[in-house]
Amino acid sequence: MRVMVLGSGVIGVSCAYQLALAGHEVTVVDRQPEAGLETSKGNAGEVSPGYSSPWAGPGVPLKAIKWLLMRHRPLVIRPHFDVEFVRWGLAMLRNCTSARYEVNKSRMVRLAEYSRDCLRELRTQTGIAYDERMQGTLQLFRTQQQLDATAADIAILKRYGVAHELLDMDGCVRHEPALERTREKFSGGLQLPGDETGDCFKFTQALAALAAERGVTFRLGTSIQRLRHAAGRIDGVETDAGVLAADAYLLALGSYSPLLLKPLGIRIPVYPVKGYSITVPITDASGAPESTVMDETHKVAVTRLGDRIRVGGTAELAGYTLELHDARRRTLEHVVTDLFPDGGDVSRAEFWCGLRPMTPDGTPVVGPTRLPNLYLATGHGTLGWTMAAGTGRVMADLISGRKPEIDLDGLTVARYGAGG
Repeated sequence: MRVMVLGSGVIGVSCAYQLALAGHEVTVVDRQPEAGLETSKGNAGEVSPGYSSPWAGPGVPLKAIKWLLMRHRPLVIRPHFDVEFVRWGLAMLRNCTSARYEVNKSRMVRLAEYSRDCLRELRTQTGIAYDERMQGTLQLFRTQQQLDATAADIAILKRYGVAHELLDMDGCVRHEPALERTREKFSGGLQLPGDETGDCFKFTQALAALAAERGVTFRLGTSIQRLRHAAGRIDGVETDAGVLAADAYLLALGSYSPLLLKPLGIRIPVYPVKGYSITVPITDASGAPESTVMDETHKVAVTRLGDRIRVGGTAELAGYTLELHDARRRTLEHVVTDLFPDGGDVSRAEFWCGLRPMTPDGTPVVGPTRLPNLYLATGHGTLGWTMAAGTGRVMADLISGRKPEIDLDGLTVARYGAGG
């Protein structure tokens, strides 16, 4: 079967590779000149099934007010009129209950845990390298109040069999020795040993090369304009290089996916949430993190990627703008210099931002649509890197007519009603 994958980020490339393994004739189309140049380029570097949780949860609305008032705030809302943002925000508020949090987290963990296993299998089969480390995530709590509030999260981790360990200051230093120099800054942490780290961009580029070796065609530098449909099916993709046709179409364009779906009468509540990162060259390896440290106060991840430190965070709601704001850089610099003051040279840091495709319930949208030859793999939010390998396997199975190895209940567009 001829399958066209729209999007060359980590999700699109993972899907293309698995489709090629399944024997399909695959073409990847993207406006960028190389694979992985948008949201996959500079993300925090975490492969974190243990940290897979929806943003919407009990108490989040009150926390959001507090975050907006912080100097180094993890949440930024820039004034702009956008009906889709209002709808998305109201839907997110409806998910801020204990019952919805439980349902949404269970769906996310199901795909994230499966994806981690798929990534390990892929690594074994191909030897793919991407500055990977398997030393877990340390969720760092600066206050005793944060540490005391972990009971609910730990109960959920236990329920889903996610390995974890609650640590005091000494325990945190044992896992991240460089924190010995700043141990007065925190009270304890939660270690998630099943998590991994790695450079998502390196992975995406390496996997694209492996996919090309298996016959995948990459039509890069090609702008996608519209999905054509007739007789209840997609019959082509209009691009600046003409109309491209296939038998099946997989939409993996992240935050831009809803824009192509809306003219088809398919509405998905995916909204762009801008995230920022800085990439800092390491100057003292003993003063740098060994894996990922998640600063719970500022919602910023500090990750070791080879000879660099990736510092990523902030949720900025401002539509589709990619403008870089220096205040966000200062927040990222504050976190890394506060916790790892000797690790790297922030004056030489590379500053970046990307648009995370967020759903109001946190769960991605993967699977079929009401159009029999159109499939979706989008809405992964901050967990695209975490869920990529599993999403690729799921989509290859579906398009090949095989039953996926995990239950897709609650993961498809069907959960939003008949619009899909």
